[in-house]
Amino acid sequence: MADNAVKSKTTKKVRGEATARKLVEAATIEFNTAGFHGTDTNRIARRAGFAPQTFYRWYVDKMEVFLAVYRAWEDDERHTIEKLIEQDSSPSTVAKSLIAHHRKFKNFRRSLRLLSLEDEQARKARAESRRRQMTRLRASLPAAENLSDADLAAWLLQFERLCDAAAENEFTDMKIRQADAMAQVALHAAVLWPGQAK
Repeated sequence: MADNAVKSKTTKKVRGEATARKLVEAATIEFNTAGFHGTDTNRIARRAGFAPQTFYRWYVDKMEVFLAVYRAWEDDERHTIEKLIEQDSSPSTVAKSLIAHHRKFKNFRRSLRLLSLEDEQARKARAESRRRQMTRLRASLPAAENLSDADLAAWLLQFERLCDAAAENEFTDMKIRQADAMAQVALHAAVLWPGQAK
């Protein structure tokens, strides 16, 4: 009898995790398609294959699931960076890979930038994410180890903004060739990421 109770709890936990994961996956698509302000929790639930009320069993509101999507985005980017480090990639490869990652989540990142200005919870989550990124950069890249927090934060903010600008074709809007934009992002990456001269 006790074995059945344990199995039942385990099954519910697995189903619950699957439901939460499906909601985050659906929210990722919705936020990346329509942005934060262009979607609602009902659309997220329906896209995940659930009735709208199911959403509120897992998330308090749209902001909570947005921040869960942001954490998933951060984890995805971390895996991309870990792979690039493992491969001793060149600054050019780093630039191309991270710009592609930002481009893939372009509308989500637009919402993130806007919400960081409008919402204290989003702003705090973004600051915490950047602190985690700084910790990982220090642990992974020798050139980052001895930088002050201020210097590393400045590098991270500049690199992030350059990747977003390239992903959004802002360089092209200013009549700057995409290849030249990519070269500038790679130059900035090279400060911490010497990699192979490929």
